[in-house]
Amino acid sequence: MTLKPNIIALLLFLGVSLLSCKEDKKVIKQTEVSFTKEGELSILKASDTTAIKLDIEIADTDFDIQTGLMYRNSMANNQGMLFVFDDEKERFFYMKNTKIPLDLIYINANKAIVSFQKKAKPFDESSLPSNAPAKYVLEVNAGLVDVWGIAVGDRLLFN
Repeated sequence: MTLKPNIIALLLFLGVSLLSCKEDKKVIKQTEVSFTKEGELSILKASDTTAIKLDIEIADTDFDIQTGLMYRNSMANNQGMLFVFDDEKERFFYMKNTKIPLDLIYINANKAIVSFQKKAKPFDESSLPSNAPAKYVLEVNAGLVDVWGIAVGDRLLFN
């Protein structure tokens, strides 16, 4: 009969040990990716003399192009990410791992806007095609294309 109290004691010990392991879970906190200004860009409206000025981060390497604005919590309205490609062709973007809603502005090799994808939803993996050949893609916060009154044919200036 002394075996029974030892088994109960062992079970209690194991139970307490398991509970304490669960309480010691390590929390992994993802580091916020912050905006890095790498240039300036102006959108010149064809309808008037308005110029919209933005600070831009440039995505021109394979890693930067694949990552884009993924894992970011926010972006200011005077900021954007400019994707720069080697060639001009139809582009397809998606919002995988992107936390903030965006407007995508597709731009040809002559730096003229050829199309938009407005109010792209966070984490949506649906294809967002340019529907026209594009060499550049500018991502800004969702809704800004309409707020700024940007239209196909408007041009961009950047170095």
